[in-house]
Amino acid sequence: MSGPHDFDFLHGDWRVRNRRRTDFLDPDSAWEEFQGTTRCRPLFDGAANIDEIDMPHLGRRGATLRLFDPAARQWSLYWASSGTGLLYPPVTGRFEDGRGEFHGADVHDGEDVRVRYVWSGTSPTTARWEQAFSLDGGTTWVTNWIMEFTR
Repeated sequence: MSGPHDFDFLHGDWRVRNRRRTDFLDPDSAWEEFQGTTRCRPLFDGAANIDEIDMPHLGRRGATLRLFDPAARQWSLYWASSGTGLLYPPVTGRFEDGRGEFHGADVHDGEDVRVRYVWSGTSPTTARWEQAFSLDGGTTWVTNWIMEFTR
């Protein structure tokens, strides 16, 4: 069952290998790869955290605020980009059996999309994050961004 310390593994400094599709909605588009770094710090005694990722290849930074709701036993994850200055709608979800899955709604290139984040392979020295979009309400997904975290 999900709890307020699910993201404790993420606290601290990381190197991040990014792979993302050149077209987030096209499952046949090419992948581009680039490096980044991130630092995550806990808030509210671990029931929240914030990180900032630096992606020099893209010429921007991003930040994620994660908040745990103890009544619902789930997390809300909010993403912001220095490229837009916007705080995007949250994805919500929980960890079960070491895997975190989070869903939400957004708009990408004028298209309404369902968004899914998956955290897996978490340990003190590694973690994996994936983002996928769906145009059909979650029946099919296009994985469009993968981050491999290492210390």
